[in-house]
Amino acid sequence: MSSRSRDIDDLVVRARQGQARAVGRLISLIEDGAPELRALAAALARDTGRAQVVGITGPPGVGKSTMAGALVAAFRAAGKRVGVLAVDPSSPFSGGALLGDRVRMQEHATDPEVFIRSMATRGHLGGIAWATPQALRVLAAAGYTQVLVETVGVGQSEVEVMALADTTVVVLAPGMGDGVQAAKAGILEVADILVVNKADREGAEQTVRELQHMISLGRREVAGPSWRPPIVCTTAHKTEGIDDLVAAIDEHRAWMLSHGELDARRQRRAEAEVEAIALAQLHGRLGDVLRGSALPGLAKRVVAGDLDVYRAADELIAELTG
Repeated sequence: MSSRSRDIDDLVVRARQGQARAVGRLISLIEDGAPELRALAAALARDTGRAQVVGITGPPGVGKSTMAGALVAAFRAAGKRVGVLAVDPSSPFSGGALLGDRVRMQEHATDPEVFIRSMATRGHLGGIAWATPQALRVLAAAGYTQVLVETVGVGQSEVEVMALADTTVVVLAPGMGDGVQAAKAGILEVADILVVNKADREGAEQTVRELQHMISLGRREVAGPSWRPPIVCTTAHKTEGIDDLVAAIDEHRAWMLSHGELDARRQRRAEAEVEAIALAQLHGRLGDVLRGSALPGLAKRVVAGDLDVYRAADELIAELTG
């Protein structure tokens, strides 16, 4: 066994003992794309699926971080260990997370049973850092039974959280036109639970009615048993409605277990992750091959108008496979 493998095994052992520093070190290795990733993935394989993953998404300014903080408090009151992955925009200079949710959730940062980590998207458009799936395994291995993934609010690309979470909570707010914008962006389609936050504001009831109408329209297209997303009203900074949200999360998990949906979702998640890794490896190998291929010459012929792009692609494939 190499020294690097021994180091990984030691970090995994210490993470399973609940040592936050080891958890943070493992997530850093994942984010950095370290050579030890294969050894780490092998060490964490049996920890897949141990944590209940709740995704929190929605447009900017609706109070997602406040909502996450209130949920952490509720889960801790129930005696659960909680992990939070707050996926933030990347700094254009350092590549690191810009918003720093440790500051926004400071009241929980000193709780040894809570682990909070800001992760940078590093240009990934789906609102999810590419390293998040493996980071979830690290948190599961460390005994965090409840994991929140809060995504950046970037509109139409927020839908990716659905592929990552067991339960997806879409947070909206009155007076911002969020209902219509969410429908346009397609994020209503990924919602397992809809939350109208800042419900003490004027227009909250109208927002609820709009969402109920949109849900009823979508319901007509669904055959057989299906989950109907509940609408929960909250005022997160006052912790109002948080107990109702926790109850809705529990109800959704129970429904998934009774219908086999939880296993199905996790299998789809694994399929997508395996496919992404395989495609990345193939892309890397293809890049090595293309550098010594006829690609530059074919490109010149396309630019000159002597060859169309589809014929050029056919010739390139013929060369690579022939």
